[in-house]
Amino acid sequence: MLSENKAKAAKSRQKAYKLSDSARLNLFITPSGGNLWRWNYVYDGKQKSMAFGPFPRVSLAEAREKRDAAHKLVSEG
Repeated sequence: MLSENKAKAAKSRQKAYKLSDSARLNLFITPSGGNLWRWNYVYDGKQKSMAFGPFPRVSLAEAREKRDAAHKLVSEG
């Protein structure tokens, strides 16, 4: 599981990469230094992705709350 300190310590690289948390929540780090929370899910048999906002404006705890709320909506249809 990802921690707030690991998210803060993430540095940009030549290629974009992800730091994974639980239940398919990722912190996507771009080469330009942008950090965006993304949640990957499957809906109607298709792979989808939802963005929750940039880190640190959206904290790890807030991203997890948004993921849980979105998961509930997706599971309800």
